Amino acid sequence: MSLKAISPVDGRYADKTAVLGDYFSEYALIRYRVFVEIQYFIALCQYGLPQLSAFEEDKIDALNAIFENFNEADATYIKTIERSTNHDVKAVEYFLKERFDELELGGLREFVHFGLTSQDVNNTATPLLLKHALERVYYPAIRQLRDQLYQRSLDWAHVPMLARTHGQPASPTLLGKEFRVFTERIDVQLELLKAVPNKAKFGGATGNFNAHYAAYPDYDWHAFADDFVLEFLGLERSKYTTQIEHYDCMAAQLQALSRINTILIDCCRDIWTYISIEYFRQQTVKNEVGSSAMPHKVNPIDFENAEGNFGVANALLQHLAEKLPISRLQRDLTDSTVLRNLGVPFAHTLIGLNSMLKGLGKLLLNEGKLYQDLEDNQMVIAEGIQVILRREGYPEPYEALKALTRGRAELTREDLITFVDNLEVSDTVKEELRQLTPHNYVGRFI
Repeated sequence: MSLKAISPVDGRYADKTAVLGDYFSEYALIRYRVFVEIQYFIALCQYGLPQLSAFEEDKIDALNAIFENFNEADATYIKTIERSTNHDVKAVEYFLKERFDELELGGLREFVHFGLTSQDVNNTATPLLLKHALERVYYPAIRQLRDQLYQRSLDWAHVPMLARTHGQPASPTLLGKEFRVFTERIDVQLELLKAVPNKAKFGGATGNFNAHYAAYPDYDWHAFADDFVLEFLGLERSKYTTQIEHYDCMAAQLQALSRINTILIDCCRDIWTYISIEYFRQQTVKNEVGSSAMPHKVNPIDFENAEGNFGVANALLQHLAEKLPISRLQRDLTDSTVLRNLGVPFAHTLIGLNSMLKGLGKLLLNEGKLYQDLEDNQMVIAEGIQVILRREGYPEPYEALKALTRGRAELTREDLITFVDNLEVSDTVKEELRQLTPHNYVGRFI
């Protein structure tokens, strides 16, 4: 951890976010650019351009090895070239041309970056690294958290709990169901996120393959690009573009991530509240301090940390989603500088996921408190009583229960039994009503 890091992502939380360096760092972006350029050259060779007929297929492995063996020293060398070119993608091109010379492919070196603009490389490299970050880091992390929440829903499936609507005692629920609410919400949003295509732009300086058609007018460059982007990169090509990808699908991905974070903020706040009313206690950690002044404190810090980081992530995700699809005419440069922050909301999201997992692992159910809260709020079965009376055709049952219970926090079990005994209904119905308690008036969810 660097004590002089400006961002906590690279400072205080560096150990929790280091895995994202393979996808969102400057090194990662350079590496993915190298990959795209190499795959493009191979695709050109396989497309049958006459000037590339001398390319020997057995060189493909050597070309791929440039990417596979790419390391920080290579990236540093490219940055050295960039200091001269003052252009990051051109520096990658020059780096590859040097490697082509080493592989005795110097005669074909001018087909590196042939006919391309820098955004053909950036707007394929970035969606590809985003796709890989989702598949290799985010989805496993969110799945682990989702599964932990699901397991809690099973563990506590039959634990009755006083519900609160508007913060006031309401019809009882089951603790496990409250956790299942969040797993379902996560599942739905994950399906929506995964359904968004991973779109890429590949079409020359202003999207029309001007240079390609000038050099080779008889080739179908749009068909070539569709196949290249799909088969070589595993992305989907946006057919009609300006110089850049229009980012609509990327914006949808970022908004989906934001919605999941919002769900998790909601979950953190609920668990925080359950801890505050002592439905949960937390395992203590030796030597950990809850307060510099109050020795007894065991604070819900993990859920607070998660909530804060999800909030920071969402602020950035929403800005990216709103800004990226907007660009002046055929292109301005605002997308480039904004996209360099793409990994930051991912980092805060990952910190939040790890904090939530840590917090869930500390939770200890305080069943005595849940039981007593139900005992102290006998009025919450009023809904059940009046509905059964409606079934029996009893006149104005809602109004009768309202008069008995509304605003009476001190209402006892005995008060309810007396009320039932005085009802003009059959003994069978009275017995049915007597069996109703805050502990069993919970419905079903599984």
